[in-house]
Amino acid sequence: MAQTRFAPDRGLTSRMVTTMFFIGLLYVVVVGVLVVLLKGAWVVIMLLAGGLFIAQFWFSDRIAAFSMGAREVTPEQAPELHGAVDRLCALADMPKPRVAIAESDVPNAFATGRNQKNAMVCATTGLLRRLEPEELEGVLAHELSHVAHRDVVVMTIASFLGVLAGIITRAALWSGVGRDNRDQNAAIAVLIVTAVSAVVYAISFLLTRLLSRYRELSADRAAAILTGRPSALASALTKVTGQMARIPTRDLRKAEPFNAFYFAPAFNKESFNRLLSSHPTLEQRLDQLGRISAQLGRS
Repeated sequence: MAQTRFAPDRGLTSRMVTTMFFIGLLYVVVVGVLVVLLKGAWVVIMLLAGGLFIAQFWFSDRIAAFSMGAREVTPEQAPELHGAVDRLCALADMPKPRVAIAESDVPNAFATGRNQKNAMVCATTGLLRRLEPEELEGVLAHELSHVAHRDVVVMTIASFLGVLAGIITRAALWSGVGRDNRDQNAAIAVLIVTAVSAVVYAISFLLTRLLSRYRELSADRAAAILTGRPSALASALTKVTGQMARIPTRDLRKAEPFNAFYFAPAFNKESFNRLLSSHPTLEQRLDQLGRISAQLGRS
């Protein structure tokens, strides 16, 4: 990973390594089960699994950006946004990513890319309308730290196996393969594949959620230290979270599947199970920023 001035986070690095280890182990288990059950098609399974993994790694950022409506903009089209990214990249000593805007009233931002050279930072029109320049820079610094720490690509790869397992589970349940009692072996094979895929999906989901919550706190911390203005990021968090309540539920539902990539979740209900949440609570994030502000004030 290219060095930047974003504060390193050993806790994040260790969690990313652990997550990738277990995700890789689960990936081997899924492929192994399919190879054992479908012995005659093991070559096809290996090629398909490898091809899907490579495609996910190389094209996932483009797919995510397209799905969230990101449109790359030039400095002439969005001078203030480009200016903020320019200042932050110079401050962080990192390559400037592509800059994009998504036409959405949901106030949010996200970053994609498998490395710093292929990264993209995107802000929604709703965010640009609502934030002051210092608040916007805090949010953009948060997103750039995801790129610098490379947790964006880890999250993308980590989520792939869960998606694949979910597809396998739904395909097995909907296809009706093996329901014929005359083909008992096929029925048992389908049940095993479905059960393994369901377990893998659940484990992958929990692993990515645990990593996602920590990486958001890590990005807040890195952004606050880099800019030296944790209060601006805290103000942006408070404003964005408060404005979410004014967004139509229909629009929030459209954004919800991409919560793990966003600066703030589309839904942040207090009753929502924290174990399943993609983000830490607003109170946790503000409390951390308050501590950083106090530390900076003493130094």
